[in-house]
Amino acid sequence: RVNRNDVSAAVDSMLLVIDNSVSGYNKGSILSKVNAGERVALNDVFIDIFNISREIWEKSGGAFDPSAGPLFDLWGFGFADSTATVEAKMQRAAQMKEYTGMDLFGFEETQHGTFLTRADERCRLNFNAIAQGYSCDAVARVLESYGSRNYIIEIGGEIVCKGDREQGGPWRIWIDKPEDGNDISGALKQDVLSISDCGVVTSGNYRKFYYKDGQKYAHTIDPKTGYPVQHSLLSATVFADDCATADAYATSFMVMGIDRAKALLERHPELKAYLIYAAPDGSNAVWFSPALKSKIVK
Repeated sequence: RVNRNDVSAAVDSMLLVIDNSVSGYNKGSILSKVNAGERVALNDVFIDIFNISREIWEKSGGAFDPSAGPLFDLWGFGFADSTATVEAKMQRAAQMKEYTGMDLFGFEETQHGTFLTRADERCRLNFNAIAQGYSCDAVARVLESYGSRNYIIEIGGEIVCKGDREQGGPWRIWIDKPEDGNDISGALKQDVLSISDCGVVTSGNYRKFYYKDGQKYAHTIDPKTGYPVQHSLLSATVFADDCATADAYATSFMVMGIDRAKALLERHPELKAYLIYAAPDGSNAVWFSPALKSKIVK
């Protein structure tokens, strides 16, 4: 018989390892030390998240880019606050693009371990757009190791679900309306999907943003321009085999916008998405992968 305390301790231990590896808020983490210019040996978690990020950076054409950490900080959505004017931020963003790109990083293998290399000392990483999804997958592996076959895991809105819920049948996943000020998950419903055995993540620009001189600046930064995105896509809910992948692509789609997101989905049928965007008349419109049609609960 499985001891709940043992499971809880194993989950806590795994989450602590991830926090000590890639949290930018934990000043003692490997990521924080690397960003500060320290030479520190990397662990398996850091290397795994980096490799997954590098692969999706390539597949997304750079839309998903943890190396845009300096840009996140600049616009006030990273690990540091910036008090510069919008005009100053735009000027600095153009300069920062010179040291943004996952291809500027690499690994150095030594007898003392694996170390991160970077082409420019100003290069920094921010794994916020994948770390919580990765954490969900890690917790799922712990539960699986204890024999669990029916579960739902949620960390910061990122979800992994498997098997059936207690009432029977697949899990019910609630998609929020992407309206400014909708800060409570589940307060305003757009749709409910009956689905299981996947990772599910929603990214949107309706909770993390600010206004300056009448202009909205959202937390999604386009690494190609260096600026917060300005397009019609309001939220992207992605369904993938694992939550880290869903997490990264949800961010990617918010960078791309509706048309580019749909084009990528056509090239990657292993991904499914539910996209909400602003129609020309100002109303909210919905597009979703055809495979999801039968999953929507009316």
